[in-house]
Amino acid sequence: MSHARDVVARIDELRHALRQHNHAYHVLDRPSISDEAYDELMRELLTLEEQHPHLVSADSPTQRVGGAAVDGFATAVHARPMLSLDSSAKEEAIRAFDARLRRAVGDAAPVEYSLEPKIDGLSVELVYVDGILERAVTRGDGTTGEVITTGVRTIRTVPLRLDARRPYPDIVSVRGEIYLPIDAFDDVNADLINQGKQPFANPRNAAAGTVRQLDARLTASRPLRIYCYDVLAGGDDVATQDEMLEALAGWGLPVNELNERTADVDGIMAYFRVIEGKRDDLPYEIDGVVIKLQDLAARERLGTTSHHPRWAFAAKFQPRKEVSQVLKIIASVGRTGVVTPVALLRPVNIGGVTVARANLHNVEDIERKDIREGDDVRVERAGDVIPQVVERVDTGTERGAPFAMPSTCPSCETPLVKVGPYTVCPNSLECPAQLVGRLTHFGSRMGLDIEGLGEQTARQLVETALVRSVPQLFDLTADHIKTLDGFGDKSATNLADAIAAARNPELPRLLYALGIPEVGATVARTLATHFGSFEAIRSADTEALMAVDGIGQVMADQIHAYFHEPSNAEAIDALLDGRLVPRTEPRPAAGGGSGLAGQTFVFTGAMESFSRDQAEELVRSLGAKASGSVSSKTTYLVAGEGGGSKLSKAQDLGVSVLSETEFIALLATLGVTPSSPSGGEQEDDG
Repeated sequence: MSHARDVVARIDELRHALRQHNHAYHVLDRPSISDEAYDELMRELLTLEEQHPHLVSADSPTQRVGGAAVDGFATAVHARPMLSLDSSAKEEAIRAFDARLRRAVGDAAPVEYSLEPKIDGLSVELVYVDGILERAVTRGDGTTGEVITTGVRTIRTVPLRLDARRPYPDIVSVRGEIYLPIDAFDDVNADLINQGKQPFANPRNAAAGTVRQLDARLTASRPLRIYCYDVLAGGDDVATQDEMLEALAGWGLPVNELNERTADVDGIMAYFRVIEGKRDDLPYEIDGVVIKLQDLAARERLGTTSHHPRWAFAAKFQPRKEVSQVLKIIASVGRTGVVTPVALLRPVNIGGVTVARANLHNVEDIERKDIREGDDVRVERAGDVIPQVVERVDTGTERGAPFAMPSTCPSCETPLVKVGPYTVCPNSLECPAQLVGRLTHFGSRMGLDIEGLGEQTARQLVETALVRSVPQLFDLTADHIKTLDGFGDKSATNLADAIAAARNPELPRLLYALGIPEVGATVARTLATHFGSFEAIRSADTEALMAVDGIGQVMADQIHAYFHEPSNAEAIDALLDGRLVPRTEPRPAAGGGSGLAGQTFVFTGAMESFSRDQAEELVRSLGAKASGSVSSKTTYLVAGEGGGSKLSKAQDLGVSVLSETEFIALLATLGVTPSSPSGGEQEDDG
């Protein structure tokens, strides 16, 4: 028994020592022990754990190396929405943010800002339960992300156990940015090129691609890092951003050392210029400065839009620019069929990234800038990501001929058509160059919601010729799918099952999934409700389409043209020939069907009992129309917390305004009770 206690004690001692040395080396950049001595401690721990496997724990330093490949990614909901940031590269926009925030705060609290470099990486949530890392989740859509715990556990700067020197609650959720240092990015790309593989476009893509590897051993081989900057849950005892950062550091989580505080907008601009001057000397990519209100209570009062917090702003750097030469101009076909001229460039380094191609947008843009093959041009990375040609640099040398857009699609040879300033391939369902994007859109969350059919899988399906058109997606079996890279028996079966489950789609989802020009989710539902069946929509002429509320001449022409383009019609026939059976609309009405017939509802602000989508779906099921804007035809505006400009407009027009409680009472008179609360997000009415 004494020996057993000694083993446990030694294992605990080794783990504690290795955690401390790891933190000192990777987070503090102050090695506290030689590499040889560290390796000796690790070997001893590995030996003891091999001899006593029942003593291996998830937070042991030995568990960072990465095990066998996982079979796809699960999803998880964030403790709090991980929103984007309002941003601008213009000083006047930064000053306007300061003025707007000061007006909103008023005399309730002093205005003081926390400032930090904006790391250009992968946003992630880390969840600790009883101090041990339980889950790591990508940002995803802001509400739900992919679980990437296996890969994140290999990152040396991510503690597997929180430092107990600062007390922590039972559950701690923090937000951070995973990044790949610039030197490591160069090394990774050099290795990929030597292997004949496509290099990463930039360090952010490299970080995202690395941490999302199904095989964590590859993730472990690349030196990813993380900086943490927000407590999503478990920070009830902190009152300011500075205190939050102190808590993160106290728990052993890495915090950027360049964080500063200021009390006015001039201090913001001074910090911005300092960080911009350090930009090229930092070991990681940054694309701006994040400005946050210090006071957390004031943040709560200000709230958020559906997109960004009202108390934070990203001051973006101006795009980097360099001069290169246009070697060739080609026509590239995108997801929606738009054919875009692309300049193939003499490779040029822009901010640490090698750029070899740039978007030229359209023929009119080329003509306006007068860009030709052989020209020297100034190239910038818009948002430090997307390369684009800014202007021609006149060198006085002889120039090539003007670019001419091809008359047929370079991928499928379908005759191209002009749609406003754009050149478009109308063969949307069968053009190979469009097919990857089409498949991705088809299976998206708002489309047929086929879990597992992301862009990477869609690309493999097209490149391996397993799928040559959208209808062929429904001919796939698990045996077909498991021939793709990264798929095993389980993941192949899951995707095949998800495809099969999509064979009886709701009509609005199918209309959205097809990618019909001008038809987003709202228009798709409007069409479905009006016509009732897919065949009725398909056979409708432009006059019938224009009779639908909210559909004008241009939209009607686009929808009609889509269904009557021969290749689209053929593909749709193939979908309906035993592959898909669309449902009809309206579906059975909840609570008695048409109790709100003829009425129009608009929803604004944040509500506790349902999200806006749920509320709109509810009134539609009762025969009402749900609109996104207030007009004299609006019957009711339902206003949650933070109603914004829609509330003001409704009051000006004399539209009846209902609180959330009053709306629920109205539903009760129809025998309808909202389902479980969902905690809806506030919208931007601004």
